[in-house]
Amino acid sequence: MRDELSCKRIRPLIAPGAAVTDTTATVSSIIDCQGYDAVTLAFVTGTLSDADATFTALLEEGDNSALSDNAAVADADMVSMTAGTAPEAAASYTFADDGETRAIGYLGTKRYIRLTLTPAANTGNHYVAGVAILEKKSPGVNQLAASAN
Repeated sequence: MRDELSCKRIRPLIAPGAAVTDTTATVSSIIDCQGYDAVTLAFVTGTLSDADATFTALLEEGDNSALSDNAAVADADMVSMTAGTAPEAAASYTFADDGETRAIGYLGTKRYIRLTLTPAANTGNHYVAGVAILEKKSPGVNQLAASAN
């Protein structure tokens, strides 16, 4: 377990903050993926007080540190939290999803990524916070033996 944890880094994705009470999108921090093989973007909703709001997830990638070259990530470069459901669809949620977790895995080759959660019909409180978990493949026995020589 110690070896597995040493191959991971956790970074802030969406810091806890005041509730969004309109249709302003929540845009995550830009995550630098350099040196990592995969990233899990995990977030949790708070109490969603609107009666008909929906929240759509969008994952973007690029090689510019400000993501001025951003493009939507292809489904093939994401991992869904729900088998058989497109990754961004599985990470999206509605007013009925109080206190629930969502996640999207990223396996692409771009250096930077960010997550945007866009509300529709939101007039209540929208709370959300999350982290990015960056992962390196742990070295196998053969890799360790080769590096010792």
